[in-house]
Amino acid sequence: MRRSAGILLHRQAPDGAVEVLLVHPGGPFWARKDAGAWSIPKGEHGEDEDPRACALREFAEETGTAPPAGALADLGEVKLRGGKVVRAYAAAGDLDPAAIVSNDFELEWPPRSGRRQRFPEVDRAGWFGLAEAREKLNPAQAAFVDRLREALEAA
Repeated sequence: MRRSAGILLHRQAPDGAVEVLLVHPGGPFWARKDAGAWSIPKGEHGEDEDPRACALREFAEETGTAPPAGALADLGEVKLRGGKVVRAYAAAGDLDPAAIVSNDFELEWPPRSGRRQRFPEVDRAGWFGLAEAREKLNPAQAAFVDRLREALEAA
């Protein structure tokens, strides 16, 4: 079973509302997709790797920013439609989404052309209110927004 881990970064907006940082996957397949295509910064890890360590590493790789220094709150796991299991951790923090610099990957594009091109893993990031974030996120990952809201209300 494939596993991923990531961080749902959150902050308080000037109006007092909670916002979360989401990333949009790079590459030609995702270029014209928006609703349901965004994600938390995350990446795959092996069975032997600590999910928390993976989440911290992938946050840095996908945003080009050091992960938040504070505590990480475990938001549990969700299972994506394709079968991958994603674990998320919540952290308070802030960053400028316009300043992200993602690592990249190589892909044959156009398909069967023999040409290889490089694309960023993440082509953009943004801060979203909780309701909008639920619409933007991969449907299974929307549960992380609900869990974050519950954790913040309980605190």
